Amino acid sequence: MNTPAEQLVQRLRQQGICEVECVISDFSGIVRGKVASLDRFLDEGGMRLPESVLLQTVTGDFVDDEVFYALLDEAGIDMHCRPAAHAVYRLPWLAEPTAMVIHDSFDRHGQPIGLSPRNVLKRVLALYSDSGWQPVVAPELEFYLTKRSHDPDLPLEAPEGRSGRAESGRQSFSIEATHEFARLFEDVYHWCAVQGLDLDTLVHESGPAQMEVNFHHGDPLRLADQLIVFKRTLREAALQHGISATFMAKPIAHEPGSSMHIHQSVLDRATGANLFASAHGTPSDRLLHYIGGLQKYLPQALALLAPNVNSYRRFLPDACAPVNVEWGEENRTVGLRVPTATAAALRVENRLPGADANPYLAMAASLLCGYLGLLEQVAPSAPVQGRSYDRGGLRLPATLDEALTRLEGCELLGEYLGERFVRGYVAVKRTELHNYRQVISAWEREHLLLRV
Repeated sequence: MNTPAEQLVQRLRQQGICEVECVISDFSGIVRGKVASLDRFLDEGGMRLPESVLLQTVTGDFVDDEVFYALLDEAGIDMHCRPAAHAVYRLPWLAEPTAMVIHDSFDRHGQPIGLSPRNVLKRVLALYSDSGWQPVVAPELEFYLTKRSHDPDLPLEAPEGRSGRAESGRQSFSIEATHEFARLFEDVYHWCAVQGLDLDTLVHESGPAQMEVNFHHGDPLRLADQLIVFKRTLREAALQHGISATFMAKPIAHEPGSSMHIHQSVLDRATGANLFASAHGTPSDRLLHYIGGLQKYLPQALALLAPNVNSYRRFLPDACAPVNVEWGEENRTVGLRVPTATAAALRVENRLPGADANPYLAMAASLLCGYLGLLEQVAPSAPVQGRSYDRGGLRLPATLDEALTRLEGCELLGEYLGERFVRGYVAVKRTELHNYRQVISAWEREHLLLRV
C-alpha cells in the first residue's frame, strides 16, 4: 500500500504537475524552501533544510552567535521536512505546471521542530483537542494596492485604476472604487478557486486602494496555510498588473493601518455545539472566560500579533485601530468585539493582529490566550459602551521593544508555546529592531539636519 507521501505524488502526477515548491514558513511568514522536479520530490526521504533558516531575520541576517548556538546544534544538522498532505496548492500564474506544498519540520529523531511557526500552532491546537474542543476561526485580511516604488525613501502612493486616476479621499465600501481594479481581482478570485482557498467577500476599506478579503470560517491550521498562500497569490497578481500589494501594518502615513481580524469560537468536538452559547442561545460563561483570557494574556503575547517596528504605527490614534483589550458587543473601537449572531455563530473577534503578522503565530497566540481563560475561568472586565480608542485601562505595549520584553517575561506563555521558540523569536525580533535603529529616517534629516 502506498504511503501518504507516495499517494500525494500520484495525485500531483495525475494533475500534470511537473515541479514542486517545497516550503516552510519562518517567523515573519516568509516562505523558504526548495524547488524540485516531481520525480525528485521525495528523493532521500523528502526535503532537508538547515534549521537556521528559522532564525533568519526579515533583513536576511541571523541572531548573534550566543543565542544561535544555544538554540541550534553547532554541527548545523538539517531538519527533515515532510509534506503536509492537505496543504498542496497549485501556482496557476506559472507557465510550468507547479504546486506549492507546505511542509512540517522534524528533527532527526522524528520530533517536531519547536521553532517552526506551523508546529507552534499545532501545539496549541493539541491543547484544545485534549480538552475535547475544536476551535473555529474566520480571518479578515486587509492590504493596500500601491504604485510600484523602487526608492524606499519615497512615500507609497495609490495606483491608477482602470479610469487612469488614483483614488482621492476615503472610499469605504465603495463598489466603484473596488471595480477600478476589477481585472486584477478577477485573476485573484480565479487563481484562489484553482487553489481551493476559502475566500468569501471582498470590500474596499477606508484607505486609498485599501481592500479587505474575508475567509469562510473553518479549521485554524488550514486557514493559516491559506493565508500564507493568499498573500503570495495577491502579490503575484498585483505584479502582473503593473502595481504592488503590501501587507505592512501601516504603509502610508495619515491613512488607516491594515489588520488581520480573527473571528474565533470553540465547539464541543463530540456534539458540535458552540461553547460560547448557553442552552437559551445567549452568551455563555465560557465566552466570558475566553474573553477574560484574551484580556489577561494578549498584552504579553502582542509581539506575535504585532511583530514589526511598523506594526506599532498602526496603533496610533489616526490609524483607526484599537489600542486596548477592552471588549464590547457590536463595538468596533474595542480590541475584542462580540458581533450580534445566532447561537451557532456566537464568537469573539480579535481586532488586534496586524496584516503583517505570521498567520500561524497570530492564531496560536490568540487561541492560547482564550484557552487559558477557559482553563482558569478568568472573569472579563465590564463591556464597553461607546468609543474606547481613548480609554486608559487595559492598554497594550506601545513599542516592539516593550512587547518583546512582556513576551519574554511571561513564563506561562513560554511553557505552552515552547521556551525554545519564545527565546528564538525574541532574539530574531530584537536583531531586526537593532538593524532598524541603525537607519536614519527622512524625518530626522528634515527636522534635525539644519536646526539642532
